[in-house]
Amino acid sequence: MSPTTLTAGLDHGHVTFLGAGPGDPGLLTLRAVEALAHADVLVAEHDVLDVVRQHARQGVAEVHTDTGPDGDTVPGTGAPQLAVVDGASTTAALPAVRDAAHLVMEAARGGRRVVRAVSGDPGLDTYAADEMLACAAAGVPFEVVPGVAAAVGVPAYAGVPLRDAQGTDVRFVDARTASDRCWTEVGASDGTVVVSTTLDSVGAAAGELVSAGRKPDTPMTVTVAGTTTRQRTWTATLGTIAQTLKQAKVLPSPEGGRPVIAVVGERSAAAQRDQLSWFESKPLFGWRVLVPRTKEQAASLSDQLRSYGAVPHEVPTIAVEPPRTPQQMERAVKGLVTGRYEWIAFTSVNAVKAVREKFEEYGLDARAFAGIKVAAVGEQTAKALIAFGVKPDLVPSGEQSAAGLLEDWPPYDPVFDPIDRVFLPRADIATETLVAGLIELGWEVDDVTAYRTVRASPPPAETREAIKGGGFDAVLFTSSSTVRNLVGIAGKPHNVTVIACIGPATAKTAEEHGLRVDVMAPEPSVHKLAEALADFGARRRAAALDAGDPVTRPSERRPGARRRRSTT
Repeated sequence: MSPTTLTAGLDHGHVTFLGAGPGDPGLLTLRAVEALAHADVLVAEHDVLDVVRQHARQGVAEVHTDTGPDGDTVPGTGAPQLAVVDGASTTAALPAVRDAAHLVMEAARGGRRVVRAVSGDPGLDTYAADEMLACAAAGVPFEVVPGVAAAVGVPAYAGVPLRDAQGTDVRFVDARTASDRCWTEVGASDGTVVVSTTLDSVGAAAGELVSAGRKPDTPMTVTVAGTTTRQRTWTATLGTIAQTLKQAKVLPSPEGGRPVIAVVGERSAAAQRDQLSWFESKPLFGWRVLVPRTKEQAASLSDQLRSYGAVPHEVPTIAVEPPRTPQQMERAVKGLVTGRYEWIAFTSVNAVKAVREKFEEYGLDARAFAGIKVAAVGEQTAKALIAFGVKPDLVPSGEQSAAGLLEDWPPYDPVFDPIDRVFLPRADIATETLVAGLIELGWEVDDVTAYRTVRASPPPAETREAIKGGGFDAVLFTSSSTVRNLVGIAGKPHNVTVIACIGPATAKTAEEHGLRVDVMAPEPSVHKLAEALADFGARRRAAALDAGDPVTRPSERRPGARRRRSTT
């Protein structure tokens, strides 16, 4: 079947060949993110889709291509075969075209914008050039968005510079396709060699370099899963790397066929890596941290945890539902419009969401807040208001809590305040601290149930097993209710899991449930809690290094091992 046959009558779309980088989604270029946001169809191998799909618009069609379990390709083409077409997507009607180049053009049918994402950089991809030529022959317009090549990005994340002030020569070798002549040339050089190989072929690649003239004591680093939180790097020499990997029980490995990056050179490895290993030395590197909040609530907290090298896993412990009797909320919203209130105080993101939904129900928008002072209990609530189009007049300057809000709240003054009433939309289980404090300051308060909080459904069985079996390295508890609800829906975290609590009340609840608290935030803030956990991880790492022990994650400890109580 020819490209001409496939594209007969084709209303030409557009194809973007996009480099997704070596694995870290943060390495996508601005142009790549822009292209993904406008894509109608994504075509990529499964691992690459995991990197790019978060930047795609909702409803984008996903077409998965992959090699078979033994690296099988389509006979006669050498190209990856079609594995799955997303059945819910608009491309479900695509014919079962097994040639990836033809598949890309079929995806462009009807004027669709297609992103063909590849690992690393399209210019270094084995098949991307053939796919571009096929598009050119069929008259399908395309563009190329470069990406960070693994051979460059992975050494940078491993703390292995490729060139020094003396301008070291750098050679790149793909061991999977290198000829004897290629090995001879790089072996005769004294520069840095970056070898793309597979985990089970590292020893053979080192042997080729020694045979070609490199000294067996030449430093060598090997990095697997580079730029991801699964990254691991070993430092040895050409003569000892095979034994080093064997002692680390890396070979044989179920991931033996997966690509790795090895760097060989006198100036590129051991001594400098000790000082420049910035990624793997992050305080929570590789830690799986359970965050008992919804993805929306945990967004900024999860981003902060990622900056420390952690892998956050959000598990909702509460679900939000409308109040059982909506009339009170309806009267309060109408009161906002008729000028009943001087202030409205939001104590959570959920309260903002509840009022916003009620506004939309009545056809109102942020203009209804004109003339009303708005207070927010903290930064996240303030951000939710700003997204609604409302800039809060009052946010606590100190503690982000009801008590902190009261510290800055002005007392009622009949001269300057024409109205003495505050609208307080909140949860059904909220405490009375804010209400009592406002009344003491002279204000009348309409304390309105804007939403109800109920226990969320249990997480998937795999998550429950990880919680109880020690699969998580840490759990962040942001309130007493998150402790009670998580234990209720998923079970008690394993004793090797580090327990971090936002304050004394939450810590007390955790201890009442048989948990040993390791970390406590210095002040009641989710971001201070994350900082405290990072400090704990940094001290733990430093202690292991000082003792000459390997740096491990809490989940890597021997099951049932006692863990030292270290509350901060």
